[in-house]
Amino acid sequence: MPASDEMAAALVETGKRCSLTKSVLAEWARRGTPRQVEFLLSYLEAEAASRDASKRASLLRRCALPAPKTFDGYDWSAVSWPDGFGRDDLLSLSFMRGREDLVLMGDVGTGKTHMASALCVMCCEEKVEARFFTASSLVMRLRRANDDGRLDRELAQIGRAELLVIDELGFLPLDAEGARLLFQVVSQAYETQSVVFTTNLEFSRWGSVFGDDQMAAAVIDRVVHHGRLLRFRGESYRVRHALMQGGAQKG
Repeated sequence: MPASDEMAAALVETGKRCSLTKSVLAEWARRGTPRQVEFLLSYLEAEAASRDASKRASLLRRCALPAPKTFDGYDWSAVSWPDGFGRDDLLSLSFMRGREDLVLMGDVGTGKTHMASALCVMCCEEKVEARFFTASSLVMRLRRANDDGRLDRELAQIGRAELLVIDELGFLPLDAEGARLLFQVVSQAYETQSVVFTTNLEFSRWGSVFGDDQMAAAVIDRVVHHGRLLRFRGESYRVRHALMQGGAQKG
């Protein structure tokens, strides 16, 4: 027979005040009948699943992906893998255990940002915190924090993520302050976070992004020490599937 409405309400209110402890659970597991213990186990499994789902949803919101992606149907043909690192290593997120970095470098529209976004989604599914920024949005965020006197707090917040994506590095040049702020993030992440960069620029051209060859060299030095380079070659996916393709060909 189902519990009364009053008892059900009391159960909910009591549950709000409780954090479950191992000793109490063990005692009630011993005292209960097999059916009671089975019922309690079913409840705890449902509660754990609900908390996991809430955690994943919260992490995905905090990651701030502009357009969440997955690897379902992903076109791997543009990717060239470095020695000793392949698709299985990427999808297992094993590179994150060693706080290794990834540089996704190559042609526009070949899947770099899609890959970085899908890695973030995978982390959130595994209840691992990830953050996604374009290089320009990250610099603007840091600049506002610096102007407001809360740069240290902002850097600490970014530093809590186990995976940090810096997308579109090199699309826009940085001024001296922006370059310094971005360098602080990279320096802080060294050997404490895994950073994924997407860029269409070879390392030799990173000096033009940072406006300073020495600062660019310092960034590259940190990235390549524990990093792997994935190269992307091919025609842009967006061009291949563009609605205006016929018109572009005529022009």
